Amino acid sequence: MSWTVRMLAEALGISYEGDGDCVLRRVDALESAGADSLSFVSRAVYLDRLEASGAGAVILAPAHSGRAPCAVLFSDNPYATYARAAQLLHPDPALLAGVHDSACVEPSARIAADAHIGPQAVVGADSAIGEGVVIGPGACIGQGVKIGAATRVGPRAVIGDGCCIGARGRIQPGAVIGGEGFGYARDQDGWVRIPHIGVVIIGDDVEIGANTTIDRGTQGDTVIGDGVILDNQIQIAHNVRIGDRTAMAGCVGVAGSAVIGRDCTIGGAANILGHLEIADEVHITSMSDVRKSITLAGTYSSGTPLDAHAEWRRNAARFRQLDALARRVVQLEKNKF
Repeated sequence: MSWTVRMLAEALGISYEGDGDCVLRRVDALESAGADSLSFVSRAVYLDRLEASGAGAVILAPAHSGRAPCAVLFSDNPYATYARAAQLLHPDPALLAGVHDSACVEPSARIAADAHIGPQAVVGADSAIGEGVVIGPGACIGQGVKIGAATRVGPRAVIGDGCCIGARGRIQPGAVIGGEGFGYARDQDGWVRIPHIGVVIIGDDVEIGANTTIDRGTQGDTVIGDGVILDNQIQIAHNVRIGDRTAMAGCVGVAGSAVIGRDCTIGGAANILGHLEIADEVHITSMSDVRKSITLAGTYSSGTPLDAHAEWRRNAARFRQLDALARRVVQLEKNKF
């Protein structure tokens, strides 16, 4: 799809300078951009690359006016503006409305006239598929599921019975929403499975990565707020609640009944124990192990960074001696006085 610089500026509500008639067809990095490409610079350290770029237009902060040899779109947040421009230049492919001949849709399911149900997809009884929804090939939608307008469900994704998905969501291939979680009781004969009678409720504008799993609640529901972003291969256990606009990177694990606030960020492979509460605007760095509730906004870290093995072994040995060393220091302080 092609846009002129002038058209993009009007659509994005920003100003521009230079050739407003320059036609843009794609986004690209500064180094590989061509005359029909749009790029951006969000950090001053990259401004030196502008002169050698062949981009037709770039997005810059107003303070960097005059630095580009091409048309410029001005934004106080170039990266976010680039993301919105990329959506305009690279929209989702249009799909024909209707149900594919190989799909299996129960007669009681309600499918909007302009929804697309792909090959070999399954839609269960009493489910409601909203306007403009796309259900990808092989996806499985259970019974009594509700999916809001313009949400896209990727190939082979699964949405369990009774779950509710908001509008404008994106569920990537292989995601499983509403499976039973790790709920078992122990007796003398072994493990006893606990039926999960809750569902998963997902708000509007939520993005869920490939092969991410969100378990249904045991009694109450698992709830994901509006605007949440979940990367690939994340595990969200039963009865977890995640606040609006929180984002998690790949391979995060959240144990059952944890409550995570709004506008948080969770780095890749971090682990959050069950029944903890995390305040709004908390930022947890990658590989952190969260074992207690966090009540104040801020950035939190744990774990040790990679080191040469010999150095790591020496430090690990000293770490095991810390308790004894601390006790000796306390005793020395007492003897001092």
